Amino acid sequence: MTTVAVRPERAGPPRRRDARRRLAVALAAALLLVAVLLASLALGSRPLAVGEVWGALTAPDGGQATTIVRELRLPRTVLGLVVGLALALAGVLFQAVTRNPLAEPRILGVSAGASFGVVLAIAVFGVGTLTGYVWFGVAGALLAGLLVFAVANRTRDGASPVTLALVGAALDASLGAIVYALLSIDARTFEEYRFWVVGGLTGRDAGVAGQVLPFVLAGTVLAALVARGLDALALGDDVATGLGHRTALVRLGAGVAGVLLTGAAVAAAGPIAFVGLAVPHLARAMVGADHRWTLLVAGLLGPALLLAADVVGRLVAPPGEVPAGIITALIGAPLLAFLVRRARVVTA
Repeated sequence: MTTVAVRPERAGPPRRRDARRRLAVALAAALLLVAVLLASLALGSRPLAVGEVWGALTAPDGGQATTIVRELRLPRTVLGLVVGLALALAGVLFQAVTRNPLAEPRILGVSAGASFGVVLAIAVFGVGTLTGYVWFGVAGALLAGLLVFAVANRTRDGASPVTLALVGAALDASLGAIVYALLSIDARTFEEYRFWVVGGLTGRDAGVAGQVLPFVLAGTVLAALVARGLDALALGDDVATGLGHRTALVRLGAGVAGVLLTGAAVAAAGPIAFVGLAVPHLARAMVGADHRWTLLVAGLLGPALLLAADVVGRLVAPPGEVPAGIITALIGAPLLAFLVRRARVVTA
C-alpha cells in the first residue's frame, strides 16, 4: 500500500483555511447585498437603467427617474436594509439564548408586544399614521421583552432557555388574545392594523427608518459584544462559567439586543415572517457555529432576502404589489425545509 505525504505548508493550518473560507462567504454575501440594493432601486412597475439610478442619486435633475428613485424607492430600500439586518441578527440571538433552532423574533413575545402597542395607539390614542404608532410598537416590544425576563428570573430555574421560551409563548398568546379582542370591537382599528400586520415596506417614508435606526444600532453593537460569550454558552452553562463567562450577563445582553432589534423591525415594517428564522440557519450552514461570523453573514443575508422579496412583490402583479411579508413566507418556507433536509443528510 502506497502512502502519499502532504506537506504541511501546502495543506495549510485548518484554522487559517476556515478563516479564508468564511471571509470568502462574507464577501460573496456583501456582493449579493449590493446587487439586491441596486435591483431595489432599479426595478418596479417603471424599470430604470443603472445609469438612470446612478444619475438620480448623484446628480438629481427633478425628472421622473429622480422622483422614482429618491422619493419612492430609496426610502423603502433603506428601511429594508435596516429591518432585514435587525430581524436576521435577532434570530441568531434568540436561537442562541434559547438553544432552540426554531426560535425566531416572536419567541419571547416581542412581536406580540409590538402588535399590542400598535393596536393600543390606534384604538385608544387615535394615532392614524405609521410614523406615529412606530413609537408605540417599539415601546410595546421593549416592555414585553422586559416582562418575559422579569418573570423568568423569578422562577425556580431562573432565566433558563426553557423558561424564557415558555414565558414568551404564554405572553405571546395573552397579548394576541387582547389584540384580537380590540380588533373585533373596533372596525376602524382593524382597517388601520390590517395595513401594518401584513408586513412590508410599502408606504413607509424615510422618517420611519430614522425613527428605528438608533434601536437597531444599539442592538447591533450589543450583539457584537456578546458574540464570543454566545459561543461559550452553546457548550452549556457549566462549561461557559468554567471558561470565565458570566452566563446570566451574556444571556441578558443577548436578550436585550434581540428585543431592541425585533421591536424596531416589527414596529417599522410589521411582523415579517421567516427572515429571523431561516437566515440564521443559512448563515450557520455557510460559516459554521462561530457567532461572530454567523452574525456578520446573517446581517448581510437578512437585508438581501427582505429586499429581494420586496422586488419580487413589485414585479409579480404590476401595477399592484404583493407585500414583502407574504413573499418572504413563500421564499422562506422552502428554504428552511431545504436547510433542515440538508442537516439531516449530513448528520445521518
